[in-house]
Amino acid sequence: MLLTVDVTFGVVLAVLLVVAATVVAVAHLGRARDTVIAGVRAAAQLAAVSLVIGWVVGSLPLLLAFVLLMYSVAVRTAGRRITPNRTWWWAGAPIAAGVFPVVAVLLLTGLVPLKGIALIPVAGILIGGALTATVLAGRRALDELKLRHGEVEAGMALGLPDREARLEVARAPAADALIPGLDQTRTVGLVTLPGAFVGMLLGGASPLLAGAVQLFVLVGLMAVQAVAAAVALELVARGRLHRAE
Repeated sequence: MLLTVDVTFGVVLAVLLVVAATVVAVAHLGRARDTVIAGVRAAAQLAAVSLVIGWVVGSLPLLLAFVLLMYSVAVRTAGRRITPNRTWWWAGAPIAAGVFPVVAVLLLTGLVPLKGIALIPVAGILIGGALTATVLAGRRALDELKLRHGEVEAGMALGLPDREARLEVARAPAADALIPGLDQTRTVGLVTLPGAFVGMLLGGASPLLAGAVQLFVLVGLMAVQAVAAAVALELVARGRLHRAE
């Protein structure tokens, strides 16, 4: 067993959270309260999810409903990170476009069985990756359009369609959304040992099998994030996802 869940575990966890929030506050990063809330929410949500997963793994309808819940929360989180107005719900398109085709291929080919113990972790990893890529692409694109709005207007004045003028400015910043996934894949095994790999080793799998599964997850994540970032950029370029009141 990697960790012993007891009083010491809880105390160390609380101390680490306090340290994180204190450093953020002392450095005036403006996210001390968010850090504490995120830690407390993570503890509560993981406790609840641990109980729920044990309940839904035996029922296909409940399993699909749980995956849909994961997707819905991701859409809300990503959308609100990108914009405060009502266009936030467009964040559902990049996440769905990236995740659902990959999950469908995995199920149809039999690489992932339609069972909760397999589908929920894989779907969670892919949805989380799509969420990150959508947020980064959307925020970077909209931030750049605001900063360089004069260039966009100049492009339109020269005859470029609105979409093309926005793409010229927003494309490169939105591409930054792919950097975390690329770095994670490039350094796997050298800098970090990701969760799927460690989890399979702890579960008794051979290092070769654990490495194969982790490679599959990383490549799948790159595909999901590439699609999510591209769709998010397209929505921004077309004016569907914006920050105007």
